[in-house]
Amino acid sequence: MKTGKQLQRDVLDELQYEPSVDASKIGVIAHNGIVSLTGTVASYAEQNAATHAAERIAGVKAVANETKVELPFMHQRDDADIAQAVLNALKWHIWVPQDTIKVSVERGWVTLEGTANSKFQRTSADDAVRYLTGVKGVINLISVKQPAINPSEVKLKIESALRRATELEAAHINVEIQGNKVVLRGNVRSSAERSDAERAAWAAPGVGQVEDNLTIAA
Repeated sequence: MKTGKQLQRDVLDELQYEPSVDASKIGVIAHNGIVSLTGTVASYAEQNAATHAAERIAGVKAVANETKVELPFMHQRDDADIAQAVLNALKWHIWVPQDTIKVSVERGWVTLEGTANSKFQRTSADDAVRYLTGVKGVINLISVKQPAINPSEVKLKIESALRRATELEAAHINVEIQGNKVVLRGNVRSSAERSDAERAAWAAPGVGQVEDNLTIAA
């Protein structure tokens, strides 16, 4: 099991290795597998990239990103400009449903509301706007429609997806179907594998909720 200092060093090295992150402005605190990121970033996209970089490190159980987005002067936009850019981005994104999503912007923070047919569509809407200039954060309130599903069929699809992604760990993950909710139990090796398992569960048709009870093995 890595010590806090070892974990801190590994996360710092990964941040420095990640080309979309300016590691010189980010501080790292690690304790009992929990990593906290502090400091400043130049965009919401960089903030997300820092989180994902930390999650890739073996031994990281959770990441608390407390960095503050401080936009460079050249990237600052008023809310009206950001709102128009968001609407255009959603319109041109092939996976985002049309006419079901509402947008509001306040002080650079974008709020998305409405409905989508799947978690994939919901995430696609988030992805479409997070890299836009001037965006400081995204609040995704889009709800996923929940049609009736075939529990045994959905369970089989998720288990197959887990084996394709990480055959070694799939045997240690138990998948339960409770109505439209998927419950994941078992062990994984890292926060990144945990995210991959969640993503596989959400990708199944008709899933409206995923309860992640996975444990990251030391």
